[in-house]
Amino acid sequence: MSHQPPLEAPDVHCLSAALGWLGLGNPKEAQAELDQISAAKQKHVDVLEVRWLIRAEQKDWRAALALARAIQEADSGRASGWLHYAYALRRVPEGGVEQAWDALRPAVEKFPGEAIIPYNLSCYACRMNRLSEARQWLARAMAVGGQEKFTRMALADADLKPLWREIA
Repeated sequence: MSHQPPLEAPDVHCLSAALGWLGLGNPKEAQAELDQISAAKQKHVDVLEVRWLIRAEQKDWRAALALARAIQEADSGRASGWLHYAYALRRVPEGGVEQAWDALRPAVEKFPGEAIIPYNLSCYACRMNRLSEARQWLARAMAVGGQEKFTRMALADADLKPLWREIA
């Protein structure tokens, strides 16, 4: 597990600007901001995270998959690397829901306090028509992250549509 020191000025300002552009729905400008970060900090895990967000926004899942792997390598104690990897793996042509499930499943024990991990496993289980498992994972997500929050999320998530009636 390697924790990197936080970015400093001016790199941290470019990173913030990139996030701002992403928030405005402009991944091209976000990328331009990241390109201004010093060469020494281009592989910083926070920079990799924003690069992943840009690739996801652009639906460039192959690049997103590679970036997720880089995040995992840069900081194995960061749950987002696992989540991003599974999310992208589900969407690359050679991937799919089962591969995403297999990739994310080990993260449950590694990050017991991360509610989004069992939530995503619930989504994957539902997509694979394993509804009993989906219910269990959703219950775990709600127990860890809050019933109200995850009920709202689940009722807006098409992956969980087969469970909507009982969730509501």
